[in-house]
Amino acid sequence: MSDEGAGTTGSELDRLATVNLNLLVPLLAILEERSVTRAAERIGLSQSAMSHALSRMRRLFGDDLLVRHGSGATLTPRAMELVAPLRATLRQAADVIAFPGFDPATDRRVVTVALTTSTAFVLGARLGRLMAEQAPNATLRLRTITVPTESTFTEHGVDVVLVSEGLASPYPRERLYDDRCVVVAAPDVPPEASTLDLLTTQPHVVVDTERRVFPYSVLDEKRIPYRVGQLVSDFLLVPFLVGRAGGVALLRLRVAAEMQKLIDLRIDEFPFPLPGLGIDMVWNPRLTDQRFVAWLRGLLFDAAEA
Repeated sequence: MSDEGAGTTGSELDRLATVNLNLLVPLLAILEERSVTRAAERIGLSQSAMSHALSRMRRLFGDDLLVRHGSGATLTPRAMELVAPLRATLRQAADVIAFPGFDPATDRRVVTVALTTSTAFVLGARLGRLMAEQAPNATLRLRTITVPTESTFTEHGVDVVLVSEGLASPYPRERLYDDRCVVVAAPDVPPEASTLDLLTTQPHVVVDTERRVFPYSVLDEKRIPYRVGQLVSDFLLVPFLVGRAGGVALLRLRVAAEMQKLIDLRIDEFPFPLPGLGIDMVWNPRLTDQRFVAWLRGLLFDAAEA
């Protein structure tokens, strides 16, 4: 019988027989995590065992694969080339073996959600509580990002990215929850002051960026005077500083409402019409376990209930 047209020739199988294919799983974990420690934790190996596996993989590929870079590590060009085909190969292997379907009650996977710090502030606690109830053996990983990039979806094992509706994505998206911009002020501002009074008389606490964050452009267009009193680099510090030090700020309602549980804040509606500021779910396009996707999707919706 001829091997012509077969997916793998006899000589290729002979060569594969000399390779320890058990190395492929730790290899993918290292490429996605870019850390020996995190990769070892992810697949249940000791750090020394993972380091030994990395040494063997380096010899196998004739490449360093993972190299130190500053305080972290980066992948070599050869390692970057391996990520996509390795994922596809291991996914096909899982299909051949036909593992049982996803069961949250027993599954031990790491569930990775990428999101901004402010979205994590809104959803993180409820999501963690629901995970502990429904998937007690799984681990929730929240990866905080500023602006998602293509690598956010393809690296680090991210399952789903939560993005603002104003940020573009090449992949399909679905609304998780709607949000809007509100005005937050210190509790000791004059109670009779209107929202517009607050915006024009109180010092503003704003995020320190080259361009003033939306919706300050609306105030500028309407020539509403305001004064910046504080500049901070962390968005989540804004409501805390307003509540404790005074002033006024423009903030997402869900963030303001969550912070109001911790410190006293006055929350008013923005005085002019604005477009929405919803948060969308964008799934990793390489995620094929639809039972897992359906479960995590429901979990996110439950966590996002106002």
